[in-house]
Amino acid sequence: MNKETYNHVLIVRTDRIGDVVLTLPMIPVLRAHAPSCRIAMLVRPYTSELIAGTTGLDQIILYDEREARKGFRKLLGEIREQRFDLVVVSHPKFRIALLLYLAGIPERIGSGYRWYSFLFNRRVFEHRKTAEKHEAEYNISLLRAIGIDAQGVPNVSLSIPAAARAKAVAELESVGILESEKFVVLHPGSGGSARDWSPERFGELAKRLAAEGIKVVVTGDQKERTLVEMVVERSQGTARALIGRFNLKQLAAFLTLPKAFVSNSTGPLHIAAAVGTPVVAMYPPIRECSPRRWGPLTDKKIVFTADNTRCPRCKGGPCQGNDCMDQITVDDVLSAVRESAAR
Repeated sequence: MNKETYNHVLIVRTDRIGDVVLTLPMIPVLRAHAPSCRIAMLVRPYTSELIAGTTGLDQIILYDEREARKGFRKLLGEIREQRFDLVVVSHPKFRIALLLYLAGIPERIGSGYRWYSFLFNRRVFEHRKTAEKHEAEYNISLLRAIGIDAQGVPNVSLSIPAAARAKAVAELESVGILESEKFVVLHPGSGGSARDWSPERFGELAKRLAAEGIKVVVTGDQKERTLVEMVVERSQGTARALIGRFNLKQLAAFLTLPKAFVSNSTGPLHIAAAVGTPVVAMYPPIRECSPRRWGPLTDKKIVFTADNTRCPRCKGGPCQGNDCMDQITVDDVLSAVRESAAR
């Protein structure tokens, strides 16, 4: 690609936390091929705070789905004014594809497999549901439409401001743990993005970690309060709960502090991986949800995938629920946490 071809590039990712984190590796790839271009991202308001300050990202534009209809013309005008010459759509939706078409952006990269794909003039034909590659690799491969063929492992990083770190340390101390102490974070929720390891197993894990002298914090947002409290109860009160205490930037700061982070497949898992914390993750035996596509982007990981052939409900067939996840034992996860926390 000619470095002078594109002056202002827009990356679109308007879904959830982990999806946005795994789109960030596109930025250094674009920057390496066009050092002088301005790079913007169109994201939802609640993920925007997480990516603020990302190296190589010049601008953030907000897409609020709750106001998508009444705000369509306003956003269309805003995007037109920016005079983007290239847009890359990682998560296609009809309304967004139409918006970008009407904005008159000359080069529009997107999936070739939607009924509205005619709105893209650079179409990429890859079915992500086959999970043949990692989500970050699928995102970067969109750039082949303009001649960029990036090699190597995708790189992702997050900016952590001092104020966010101070808030994280203060909240940790509020549950009786000092920054210098050894502790592990358990995050039992997934927001419905995957099958979940049970709260009973998380609680047992917390209790056994406490018996080994390792303190445990259980995190979740306000919607996950019942789940977090259930884990704490199952831990016989040995775990501490931090529920709804952080915005996403503060959560990223907090996840730099533990010796290990344990969770199902969910957005905070990708945040923990991005800030360099060792992670232990549990995945269901579903191809579309597999770690091959959605695994944490880090070398400091231990990943378990449930075995549905040993599940009495699924019996080797399609996954029917969370039963499969119970094939991942507390013993196995405990061993993985010990190994991760020792790094």
